[in-house]
Amino acid sequence: MADVFMKATGSQVMPVSAAPATKKLDLALIRVFRKHRITGWRRHQRVFGKPDFVFPKLKLAIFVDGCFWHQCPDHSNIPANNRPFWKRKLAANQRRDKLVNKTLRRDGWRVLRLWEHELRRGSEASLLRRLRRELSTNGHESARKGKIEECSRQGNEHGWTGYTG
Repeated sequence: MADVFMKATGSQVMPVSAAPATKKLDLALIRVFRKHRITGWRRHQRVFGKPDFVFPKLKLAIFVDGCFWHQCPDHSNIPANNRPFWKRKLAANQRRDKLVNKTLRRDGWRVLRLWEHELRRGSEASLLRRLRRELSTNGHESARKGKIEECSRQGNEHGWTGYTG
């Protein structure tokens, strides 16, 4: 099947079509931050690679990567149609991710990449462990073990609605 968009048009359409899924992922992580009183994060900051979330004081950049677009080892698959295109496209995404990680680390940033599936229901405990480890590296107050564990013991009363998409 032929591509219905010219190359230039396709480059403009693809980010728009991926936006709703990305927004759901971001909102799911925001819910976790708020539920567990994790503060200090910002969105839409001018940082190389356009991280989804930034903790400026900690120089921590967080990316929420879609399992398809970034080739999650557990959930990735290459579509049967137009395989050569998808192999090139997805490999380019992985190369860009590595370049972003390398550049940010060279500039003194720490990088945390979360997979889309880590924001689904039932994954909150492991997600919190990863967040706590990264945030507590520099003594981030809201990431102290007792505070996050205290919120975790409260169960689902705060309405955890992880990404189900």
